[in-house]
Amino acid sequence: MPSAFQFQCHFVLIFLAASKGETRYLEMRDAAEDEPFLLLSEDLKRELSAGQIYRRSLRCIDMLSIEGQFTFTADQPQLHCATFFIGEPEELIMIDYDFVNINCQGGDFLKVFDGWILKGEKFPSSLDHPLPTSQRYIDFCESGNVQRSIRSSQNVAMIFFRIQQPGNGFTITVKKNTNLFPCNVISQTPSGRFTMVIPHQHRNCSFSIIYPVVIKISDLILGHLNGLFLKKPSAGCAGVGDFVELLGGTSLDPSKMFPLADLCHSFHGSAQMKIGCDNTVLRMVSSGKHINRVTFEYHQLDLQETENRKENSIEEFCFPSI
Repeated sequence: MPSAFQFQCHFVLIFLAASKGETRYLEMRDAAEDEPFLLLSEDLKRELSAGQIYRRSLRCIDMLSIEGQFTFTADQPQLHCATFFIGEPEELIMIDYDFVNINCQGGDFLKVFDGWILKGEKFPSSLDHPLPTSQRYIDFCESGNVQRSIRSSQNVAMIFFRIQQPGNGFTITVKKNTNLFPCNVISQTPSGRFTMVIPHQHRNCSFSIIYPVVIKISDLILGHLNGLFLKKPSAGCAGVGDFVELLGGTSLDPSKMFPLADLCHSFHGSAQMKIGCDNTVLRMVSSGKHINRVTFEYHQLDLQETENRKENSIEEFCFPSI
């Protein structure tokens, strides 16, 4: 049985897979009618390369991974709507309000959340985000014209809104800014390679992959000696100021996931792990005393790989879920 987390993220995975051409269960006709940018047609590529602004209407539940101008107009009372934004790992999301026509006094709202939130679970978690949870919400009905441009702290953000009067709505422009030191990231794809750097900063950074994966760490610099430790009640990196941990589970929030392995010391080489959980997170904890860096690559785990152990693999987890 699929987990609740898989149901919550189902529409996200469909949009991400379609945008990368990896889904086979979306009909081309439907995608072309409802979401032309997902197919990245030649016409769209020409428009974007020519500097034209991409425009389309928003659905009540929607997903955006491209820059452009987007408009929502209620055709009936819409009480529970949300739009999820995602960029590349090194991108930040910029949301500008171009036009807003909602009835704040009548119970409408339009809020931006710095990150993603599903069923009360947040990414980044409260432990990893630089702001307290209350400051991650920006309510248009409270800020009005004071804050019409909002920038995310990572490559994901979202808006959620309630509009009860047909004909009311809003228009936003979405842009991407470069993030020189990406910290908290949700991967758009089930495979990739990434280097996370924390330069003398006291912060925690999580890289989330919403797929069962094989993850291979090829380089870790923490300013210490070599070492790799599986999580055990009496072992791990407790008391060490700088370390990397691998997490797995069915949650969006890394703080609610199960710790699988700790890497407490620098090494050059290869450490590989198969994680069959619905979500896999590599999380770096930094004291700010060092320039910490980790390089890793990952790809989606298939059933054949559950049968084949490699010599440099450590214990596998979560395989009953795939």
